[in-house]
Amino acid sequence: MLYRTLQILAFPLIVLYLTRRVVRDRRYWRGLSERLGFLPAEFRQAAPGAIWVHAVSVGEVFSAVELLRRLREKHAAAPLFVSTATLAGRAAAEQKLEGMADGVFFAPLDFCFAVRRVLRALRPKLLVVMETEIWPNLWREAKRTGCGLLVVNGRISDRAWPRYRKRRWFFRPVLGQADAILAQNEISRARYLELGAPAENIRVGGNLKYDFDAGRARATAAVAELVQRAGPKEIVIAASTMPPAGVGDVDEDELFREWAARHQRLLLMLAPRRPERFETAAQALARAGVEFVRRSAVGPGTELRLPGVLLVDTIGELAGLFRLADVVFMGGTLARRGGHNILEPAFFSRAIVIGPHMENFPDIAEKFRAGGAVEECTELAPAVERLLGDAERRAELGRRARELAAAEQGATARALAEIGGLYEGSMPRHRPACYRSLWLLSGVWLAGVSLKRWYWRGRSRRLATPVISVGGLAAGGVGKSPLVLWLAERLKASGYRPAVLTRGYRRRTRERVTILEEGTRAPVAVTGDEAASYLGVGPVGISADRYAAGRLIEERYRPDVFLLDDGFQHWRLARSLEVAVIDGLDPFAGGAPLPLGRLREPPEALARADAVVISRAPAGGTLEAEIRKYNAVAPVFSSRVAAEAWVDAATEERRRTADLPIARVGAFCGLGNPASFWKTLAELGCRPMFRAGFPDHHAYRIEELRALAARGAQALLTTEKDYRNLPANWREAVAPLRLWWLKIGLEVERADDLLELVKGRIGAR
Repeated sequence: MLYRTLQILAFPLIVLYLTRRVVRDRRYWRGLSERLGFLPAEFRQAAPGAIWVHAVSVGEVFSAVELLRRLREKHAAAPLFVSTATLAGRAAAEQKLEGMADGVFFAPLDFCFAVRRVLRALRPKLLVVMETEIWPNLWREAKRTGCGLLVVNGRISDRAWPRYRKRRWFFRPVLGQADAILAQNEISRARYLELGAPAENIRVGGNLKYDFDAGRARATAAVAELVQRAGPKEIVIAASTMPPAGVGDVDEDELFREWAARHQRLLLMLAPRRPERFETAAQALARAGVEFVRRSAVGPGTELRLPGVLLVDTIGELAGLFRLADVVFMGGTLARRGGHNILEPAFFSRAIVIGPHMENFPDIAEKFRAGGAVEECTELAPAVERLLGDAERRAELGRRARELAAAEQGATARALAEIGGLYEGSMPRHRPACYRSLWLLSGVWLAGVSLKRWYWRGRSRRLATPVISVGGLAAGGVGKSPLVLWLAERLKASGYRPAVLTRGYRRRTRERVTILEEGTRAPVAVTGDEAASYLGVGPVGISADRYAAGRLIEERYRPDVFLLDDGFQHWRLARSLEVAVIDGLDPFAGGAPLPLGRLREPPEALARADAVVISRAPAGGTLEAEIRKYNAVAPVFSSRVAAEAWVDAATEERRRTADLPIARVGAFCGLGNPASFWKTLAELGCRPMFRAGFPDHHAYRIEELRALAARGAQALLTTEKDYRNLPANWREAVAPLRLWWLKIGLEVERADDLLELVKGRIGAR
């Protein structure tokens, strides 16, 4: 309460601060809306399941690259978003994480309205916070949604520790929100404990910076060619140089003057830490009359006379340059800035020179000093001179640095294990902005459901044929129809004669009951988009009155079993077995009844299920434990969509899912849960240039298809259900693009057990 009160009082000052930042740097305007919580429309998620990683600036982004790469591999289907707080961090993330993250944005200001807006857009299942970003409102609001919260690479520096310690009364409840804190070392772990973090939640996870993959870091072709043409005898890199911290401090961008005169074949690569210092460094070089080339200006044929300087005025290239160096000076160590990461040049076995200021990395500095793996100095020129004249010393320093850095690896694996456990165990319930105002309507909905159930109790009618109901608690796509089709196909293969009963949602006909024979082709206007897929396995009855449809099918075809599609709330028809389907991506559909969430009934209704199938997620773990709160005896199975083939909508040509020869594709769908289609595409390694979502059972118009075709893709991808909802003249709208729909099947764990359960309720054929 104190924090939020102070925020309200300080809000005018914050507005003035933001205005000043925009005036000073117009680039700040670009991200201002994101800082207020307004994310691009394409970031919006239809269901929980995203992972949000917050890395405040360049250093945190670079530390997280290997973690994010392996996170992308392990959780390929999970949308991955990265936020930063600085312009340089945003630029670094966009460059280093291209093709890896689904979106990069500026983190919201720590105001509830901004944080909640981002959480509603991303609907994350897990929030991973890098290093020392403790934001009370962000942490609290994330936990209120049920989102997992993990601090990775946690540290509290020597410089920041006194400030944190004075305010530990404030940080104690905030740190208690985190599910786990992986501290870099024992020093940071002890500091988190002293601040009041629960001891059971804090572990030493190591330093992600030790897991830098040197094999992936390469100098760009343009820089490599420039170096080859220049032909330097020595290469020195001044990395992450900093301006003075105060009066009497050194300016690390100007230390080049002492080297050039003594080494006529010297190439210095000068890389200022802050982008705003690029121009300052260039002006200093020009005033000193030193030959230099800006990295941003390097192109084919660019020449640099030696001794000279390559001014690295770009973000994200420094790591690839270390392998070219003879000596690396790490900036921020002579100026009183606390130092920067020396691990990247260590992994290239480079001789590293530092000043006395490594307060930001005390454990790393201590290990490297004790291991004789670094050259420490108070004056830079003599130290560099000694190393340039002693190749053996350089090699020995580089070898020791490489061994020390390699010995400390493993933090990424530990972080991934923690992330995996929290991701599987989190069940977020993201609430809409109008949460409170919708409670009354949700109460009316629940009252109506209870009244309907009471009315049909004792009045439901029973067919002569066993009825297997497949339905769910939630409105929208949870995977019911694929399970109905899977059961029908398996039962038919076992010698049964199945039939399907469905309501034919959104069909456009006045016919009260429609009966279609197996193999019949009928327009979607008659069948609805879901019923059309059942016609290959048996007769299909389509009607709001499934009893009437069932009686007609019994008279004409004498089936062995009816499969009742979406029947969990269809109480007018008695059933022999009740199968409830729970969506693994969004198990309890927002955690509230319609219209507040998507629940048709509260979770307690699971008590009447004879079996539960978790779609789009494996059984077990926390979700199964949650189901057991409502139903302790029903067997729990799991299923997942399996992509079988891409089908050309115009020619019906089929291709394997791995053989789609198109680079730039756009995807669209109209499903109750579009995230299921995006998830399947991600699992196939397909990352569309755009994703367009439409309402469930959407009937597409020509204008909509033309708009999709005009967005620059070479082909459009969609689902079978959406293909059936296209207008008859859809080819005119998308030409000359090809349109492919995805043929999917279902994989069910413990399939034989589920089939035996169903067969047991059917009886003898």
